[in-house]
Amino acid sequence: MPLPRLAQLPDRARLLAPGLMLAVTVAMAAQFLSSHYGAPVMLMAILLGMPLHGLAEDSLAGPGIDFAARGLLRIGVALLGLRVSLDMVAAIGWHFVGLLALSIGAVILASVALARRVGQDRAFGLLTGGSVAICGASAAMAIASVLPARETTERDLSFTVITVTALSTVAMIVYPMLASALGMDPHQTGLFLGGTIHDVAQVVGAGYSVSDETGDLATVVKLIRVTLLAPVVLIAALVLRRASSGTQTRPPLLPGFVLAFLILAAANSAHVVPGVVVDVASTLSRALLVAAVAAVGMKTSLVRLAEVGPAAIGMLLVQTAALAALIAVPLLLGLV
Repeated sequence: MPLPRLAQLPDRARLLAPGLMLAVTVAMAAQFLSSHYGAPVMLMAILLGMPLHGLAEDSLAGPGIDFAARGLLRIGVALLGLRVSLDMVAAIGWHFVGLLALSIGAVILASVALARRVGQDRAFGLLTGGSVAICGASAAMAIASVLPARETTERDLSFTVITVTALSTVAMIVYPMLASALGMDPHQTGLFLGGTIHDVAQVVGAGYSVSDETGDLATVVKLIRVTLLAPVVLIAALVLRRASSGTQTRPPLLPGFVLAFLILAAANSAHVVPGVVVDVASTLSRALLVAAVAAVGMKTSLVRLAEVGPAAIGMLLVQTAALAALIAVPLLLGLV
């Protein structure tokens, strides 16, 4: 979406304001439920947004909701760059980073191949595989922004966010017990939890339920996975650009928000960004992503969501189990 001229900004703001305010209000309600009752904030945002689907088709609120679902998303993902740095790699070692990269690639490629078997297209496989392998709802939102326009775009994105968040919550409870049953020490447990649980919040919850050491390490590993979101989105955009026909609108060679993510990550690695700025950007990023998820919920029809089918849920279960195995087996064999 091109930047409007300065003279058009007031009109543009008035056009977007009703829908944006609605998305932010739903996001605040989701954050309240999360803070007071421990419910996953992303799940609450999308579930609260769905009953408001009719407003997304309203001429007054529709433009702002559309902008929230895409514009706020891209800003939020770009700001995630300030949460990662090369220093994190030194904390866990290049061997384990290599394992993370290989596991992410394997899950995504297998998901694209498996999608046809469950009656979905390859874009659905990329969306769900990237969400499971990288960072849950945030990855789903980022990947969806570079996928070609489809009738099922909002339906597939909402389904992925709901299912992957639910699976991440289950993993937060089950995986620490699984790590203990497998005889993992606190260090291995931190690597396992950070390398397998989908969403950052659930990684934090699982890690610190074991110990402070495990929680610190799991969080660092998770943020390394967040870093890998940028190259995955970039590669996806390049592949989709090459595959698109001449009559289709071709995806950008390098999505702007991915470039911003990389620049901010490089700045953070160079230690030129003050800590207070990093903290503010992290909080703002989270808030923008929750508002974007709320907007996606409002753009989703419950009737269309039911069309996805149980086979797709089984696909996400397989993806989740495969990622856990790819990380756990090398850890238990002492290969990393």
